[in-house]
Amino acid sequence: MTFELQHTDAGSAARAGRITTAHGPIETPIFMPVGTLGTVKGVHQRELKDDIGAQIILGNTYHLYLRPGLEILEKAGGLHRFNGFDRPMLTDSGGFQVFSLTGIRKLSREGCEFRSHIDGSKHFFTPEKVMDIERTIGADIIMAFDECPPGTADFSYARKSLDLTHHWLECCEKRFSETFPKYGYEQSLFPIVQGCVYKDLRRESARFATGFNADGYAIGGLAVGEPAEVMYEMIEEVNDILPQDRPRYLMGVGTPVNILEAIARGVDMFDCVMPTRNGRNAMLFTADGILNMRNAKWATDFSPVDATSTCFVDSNYSRAYLHHLFKSKELLAMQIASIHNLAFYLRLVKEARRHIMADDYSSWMADMLPRLSRRL
Repeated sequence: MTFELQHTDAGSAARAGRITTAHGPIETPIFMPVGTLGTVKGVHQRELKDDIGAQIILGNTYHLYLRPGLEILEKAGGLHRFNGFDRPMLTDSGGFQVFSLTGIRKLSREGCEFRSHIDGSKHFFTPEKVMDIERTIGADIIMAFDECPPGTADFSYARKSLDLTHHWLECCEKRFSETFPKYGYEQSLFPIVQGCVYKDLRRESARFATGFNADGYAIGGLAVGEPAEVMYEMIEEVNDILPQDRPRYLMGVGTPVNILEAIARGVDMFDCVMPTRNGRNAMLFTADGILNMRNAKWATDFSPVDATSTCFVDSNYSRAYLHHLFKSKELLAMQIASIHNLAFYLRLVKEARRHIMADDYSSWMADMLPRLSRRL
């Protein structure tokens, strides 16, 4: 994997770049749709590529390990061949699932014991095993195993958690360096910077991570309960230390406003389930604000969901029709809403890139933020 930093906005830290992987290029800043179980829920691969414009998608290590399992993935030739998506992919490490499985998991220096949410069976993830799993899944970019502390964690817990994450990172890097890709193309390992909401821990973690001279770096443990302004402060602390010539990935974030604010602070890559999860629950994002499609006010509104969009959803379906589908509990409603939201997110970061290249990102963002936040 290579990264070319093409331009930095004159009035902010916003960056435009280009990542090149074995499965193709990625122009940054970029939003990555989440395909937890090898699929972006309710969306065909053709739609992802042709209608949404996805340049890269995610897979989830924890979930793919449990279903369909490593034996099937390896027999298929990796996740790319299994699901038919021939562009770049990224896998997380299962660290966030460790965080979310509180009550059915036990942490130790060796790894994490947990019970499957599917059948209650017991499993144990070591950093080494996670590397082996991610080798088998075969994503272009893979994450180191980490613990994600809650945003409300006290300093003592955050300190112990960070020590564990750093130890696991050393184990991951060692295992990664002594193993080889399985499917004929290279993979890149990203360390994850943690440290909760404590500036000194965040700076320590960023310095520790850069010591591995990785192809890129992830910022984890944010948008997990802390205020948005604190999240932005942590991003600034970390990006002051992470190298300029490597991509920075903010994990699991977030709203359109969060993304624009993070781009202004030098983040290049994003993922979040919000476009699809909220879409399935009738919340649509547009350039002029947020719509609840179950609201009766849309019942006789025959205008497009977003008049600024050229996505086929907005060209063919009205607000009234989508309101009808949701009220009727038709499955098509969730599919249309998911495609619309993903297309909007991809269009938003593409527009952000254009304004970065034009050196007017800050003024464009200032105009966009109040529009994106309002409820229509």
